[in-house]
Amino acid sequence: MSRCDLRRQVLRVGLSLLLAATLSGAAQARHHHHAEAAAVAGQFDYYLLSLSWSPSYCLTHPEDQQQCTRGYGFVLHGLWPQNDAGGYPQSCAVAGGGELPAPAWDYARTLFPSPKLIQHEWERHGSCSGMDALGYFKTADRALAAVRVPAVLEAPRSSRFMTAPEIVAAFRAANPALAPDGLVVACRGDELSEVRVCLSRELAPRSCGRGVRNSCPDVALRIPAAR
Repeated sequence: MSRCDLRRQVLRVGLSLLLAATLSGAAQARHHHHAEAAAVAGQFDYYLLSLSWSPSYCLTHPEDQQQCTRGYGFVLHGLWPQNDAGGYPQSCAVAGGGELPAPAWDYARTLFPSPKLIQHEWERHGSCSGMDALGYFKTADRALAAVRVPAVLEAPRSSRFMTAPEIVAAFRAANPALAPDGLVVACRGDELSEVRVCLSRELAPRSCGRGVRNSCPDVALRIPAAR
């Protein structure tokens, strides 16, 4: 074997070892990330109370007769455990496999606009609260009662237009205790979709954690009329 061939062989072996080490390190990193991201019930920092603007939802879900024939304005979408550093736990393992007992189901039906939303919210978010289903829905009820909807947005019968800062200002005027950075507005295109309020685990107003931000364009947003 010539000296040149030997160098090429050594180079090939070195590259093979480097590639193997890189792949092994990447696999370990993926495993570590997955382990860190594993959701554990009760391990979170604060709540995000999500209020959905029902008329916007109903424009794209007219088949949802339970929700879309009652003239709702803002409705409870959910109470979501969140992490200060960003992200949130979801779909935590709970006793009983997530099946809702009758008392919890009956209570939840007084809060949510549509029965199909109840099971989803419990399985995806409520299961990570560290409470049983009835306790979680009662906490969501208290959170909902802690936030006042501004009069200008109480199920208007004609469509209106407001910017995201104007919506935030209206909510802060109706809820003076809200933190300056404790409320965000979510949109679908240039149409209001949701308002989200950050609350402590004790349901006191607080600043939002990392990654919770407005998702609306800097234009006057369409707010469809309640029907």
